[in-house]
Amino acid sequence: MLLSSLVGKTAIVTGGGTGIGKGITELLVKQGCKVAIASRSLQKVETAAQEFNHKYKTGEGHVIPYQCDIRKSDQVEEMLDSLTSTHGPIDYLVNNGGGQFIMPAEMISPNGWDAVVNTNLRGTFFLTQSVFKKCMKENGGSIVNILMELHGGWPGFAHSVSARAGVEALSKTLAVEWGEYGVSVNNVIPGIIYSDTAVQNYGPFGPKMFREAKKQVPVGRLGTPEDIAVAVVFMLTAPYVTGHSLVVDGGSSLGTVHWWNTVNGMLTGKVKPDDP
Repeated sequence: MLLSSLVGKTAIVTGGGTGIGKGITELLVKQGCKVAIASRSLQKVETAAQEFNHKYKTGEGHVIPYQCDIRKSDQVEEMLDSLTSTHGPIDYLVNNGGGQFIMPAEMISPNGWDAVVNTNLRGTFFLTQSVFKKCMKENGGSIVNILMELHGGWPGFAHSVSARAGVEALSKTLAVEWGEYGVSVNNVIPGIIYSDTAVQNYGPFGPKMFREAKKQVPVGRLGTPEDIAVAVVFMLTAPYVTGHSLVVDGGSSLGTVHWWNTVNGMLTGKVKPDDP
């Protein structure tokens, strides 16, 4: 069933050619949106656009690929000018694009820190600011930022978790400043989401890391890009929600699944007491 609020609307999804971003893009297209997907890799977004435009060629929605490094203001402005001149005002923005590499905090170089923070925080802010000034200040709109769980920090990702915490605080600030213009700003915080791209990011250790992560999830499975897409579409269209962060993690952030497995095992006899 189509959501009437999405049909014919224009959205931007950064990093929309792979993983979580691709899942979000597909659901928006299925709901009748025109979706601009942006990435530094033109090949990735062109491939995704060709796939979805063929798959949903009889529907209202379609996908427009753009090569855009959100850290570079000239590329951002060029993309926005092209998109709005052809498809009109931007109604929805999903800031999913970002990047990080695993590294102990003591070993992160200044260049490595800047590369991650400039993408995940600086790039997100200036793209969001540009979309607001060009379209949403006059027409309203909805913005969703894709973050990462922050409650326990993320060892090995000090650069990225710092940037994402900044975006969460930024979202609350913009929700207040831009509320009078009919703009909502929210966050979706995924848990461990399985995709081929995500596993490949960790090389030969990827499969083991995701197998271990599954043990932390009370619902017994890892999340999928489709799980996050449903949450994003809800947040984009929720009429009275702003400044909110929605955690989508199958309960893993509750942090008590190991305790329950032990207790439940004792009660059912699956876990035996230690020998004296």
